[in-house]
Amino acid sequence: MYAMRTLGSVVGTLTLAVIVATQASGNESTTTAIDQPIMIEAESFTAQRNDDLRRWTVIPNNESSSKIPENDQRKQAAEGASNGAYIRLLPDTRVTHADKLIRGENFSPEAGKMAVISYPVEIPKAGRYYVWVRAFSTGSEDNGIHVGIDGEWPEHGQRMQWCEGKNTWRWQCAQRTEKQHCGVPMEIYLDIDAPGKKTIEFSMREDGFTMDQFLLTTDKNYRPE
Repeated sequence: MYAMRTLGSVVGTLTLAVIVATQASGNESTTTAIDQPIMIEAESFTAQRNDDLRRWTVIPNNESSSKIPENDQRKQAAEGASNGAYIRLLPDTRVTHADKLIRGENFSPEAGKMAVISYPVEIPKAGRYYVWVRAFSTGSEDNGIHVGIDGEWPEHGQRMQWCEGKNTWRWQCAQRTEKQHCGVPMEIYLDIDAPGKKTIEFSMREDGFTMDQFLLTTDKNYRPE
C-alpha cells in the first residue's frame, strides 16, 4: 500500500512529500520513507540585501514579446522559464571575457558579499542537502553563483558552476575548483544539523546570472529532469 503525505508548503511552489511504502507480512510490516526534493521558484525570495551595485530582478514571461530581438537572452530565457518568471542579476556589464573584470562590482569571488537573496525553508530533518539550480547561461561570464544558509557560507556552497548547455535552461550541482573549472559534480551541498525553519541564501559571483528554480535533496543520486 502506498500513501502520499504532504508535510508543508513554505515558499512559492515548495512542497515536500514523503512516500511511505508498507509491506505487510503476517503480523509484521516494513516501512520505507523516500524523501522527495524541496523545489522552490527563484522569484519567490523574501528579502534582498547588499544590492547597491547589483540587484536581483524578477523578469516575467511577458518579456518574451515580439518587441525583444530573437537573439536577446531575455526572450530565449523567458520561453523556457517555469511559473511565469525568473530572476537575473543586473546590470550585466561583463558579458564576454573581453569585458573588464572588476572585483566587488561585476565579479564577487567571496560568498555572501554582494546581491544576497533569501528564502525561508522548512527543513524536515537533519542531513546533507545537495543543492541543484536551474540556470540560463550564455557564456563564460554569467555561469557562477554561491549558496549559503542562515548567513553562513560554507566551502561546499561556494563557486557553483555551469559550462555545458549554453542558451538553454540547465540544472547543475557542481563546484568549480582549481583543477576542474567546469565543476566537480555533486560537490555543492549544505550540511544541516537540525530540522526547522532555515534561510537558504544565494549571493552573486558573476553579474548577469539567470536563475529559474532551485531544489534541495538528501538523495545524492537524484537528478532533475
